[in-house]
Amino acid sequence: MQPENTNSFLSVRTVAGWAVVLVTFSFSVGAVVGAYKNAQVASVASAIGLAQFSPPPGVDFSPVWKAWTVIDERFVPARISTSTATSTEATGATDPQERVWGMIEGLASSLGDPYTLFLPPTDAKIFEEDISGNFEGVGMEIAIRENILTVVSPLKDSPAAKAGLKAADKILKIDDADTRSMSVEAAVKRIRGTKGTTVTFKVLREGEADFLTIPVVRDVINIPTIKTELRKDGVFLIQLYNFSALSAGLFRDALREFKDSGSHRLILDLRGNPGGYLEASVDMASWFLPLGSVVVTEDYGDRGEDIVHRSRGYNIFDDSLDMVILVDRGSASASEILSGALQHYKIAQLVGTNTFGKGSVQELVPITTGTSLKITVARWLMPSGFQIPNDGIPPDTEVKIEKKDVEAGKDPQLDKAVELLLKGE
Repeated sequence: MQPENTNSFLSVRTVAGWAVVLVTFSFSVGAVVGAYKNAQVASVASAIGLAQFSPPPGVDFSPVWKAWTVIDERFVPARISTSTATSTEATGATDPQERVWGMIEGLASSLGDPYTLFLPPTDAKIFEEDISGNFEGVGMEIAIRENILTVVSPLKDSPAAKAGLKAADKILKIDDADTRSMSVEAAVKRIRGTKGTTVTFKVLREGEADFLTIPVVRDVINIPTIKTELRKDGVFLIQLYNFSALSAGLFRDALREFKDSGSHRLILDLRGNPGGYLEASVDMASWFLPLGSVVVTEDYGDRGEDIVHRSRGYNIFDDSLDMVILVDRGSASASEILSGALQHYKIAQLVGTNTFGKGSVQELVPITTGTSLKITVARWLMPSGFQIPNDGIPPDTEVKIEKKDVEAGKDPQLDKAVELLLKGE
């Protein structure tokens, strides 16, 4: 398994929650040729490389081709796209290629899984740009939760965070566009944009009686990775912002700095960390766990053998280590894997609020040159054997941050973590 990526950063922060595994295998969308030998359809199928596939047994595709023919023979757009238009070509509605993409999108959405979706050329290009880390936007991750577009986590110090957007905010409008039935990818297209321009969100926030209107000025998104601090009280703080390809090495260096400091009290802050590479989370857990300890399992059900990820046994700490991990609703995916494993083995106690609840694995599968299918292929199982709960991993000590705390510049979650560690002296 390669990079494990979630949902989408805005502009799509894809090294988080989506398990992006670039593999190539058969996908039976095929059937675009099937038994219906429409020359137009066949030429489209050939062009996108699907002609070698055949319909799955027992599936009647004739309604699809009947609908295709009805569209060819009867469709007239409800509105003319320009004052001089006399054909439907300007709408793109009769483009066979667009119809093929639409059929695949419908096939993916029929599964009822918010993490499984088709990426047509434009969306696939956005995805590739964001994996490279080269994008302009507002710097947050979003997902569909309970059929509502929801903020997973704004990046620390990002335009989204500075403007006041928070994890678990429900996005009702993006500028003037209603987000009901809007996909994550469609939302990303509206939110990303040129540095210096503004996008406005209408959000519903728990604890607020009224809707909030939050304008955000877009900027170049520089994704931070890690920050360390030896506090005056002797507590060593590591803030980990993501699980990028560089995170494992930087985390190792941070632990070396912690060891050299002489402190035995460690706080790992995973608040607002939306995840990233699976391998990074396993490597980090290995510094605390004996060789062979289960970190996380990929459960493929009846689709294949489970993949068990185990500690590599770096295990450099003894019983003198006192550790707290800070988590919140913005701690997702790889953050949940690491915090859940260290909580299970009683290496660290969790302080804060429930995590996001990203309990599934996605693969990014090329369908054609320039398009991909992001599909859920497995479930994350914690060392206990249970799946990461939909409502997140509960902390050992729940501490909420209220509006008054933010206004006063206080951090009661960090304060509680420090209190717990100093009590252990």
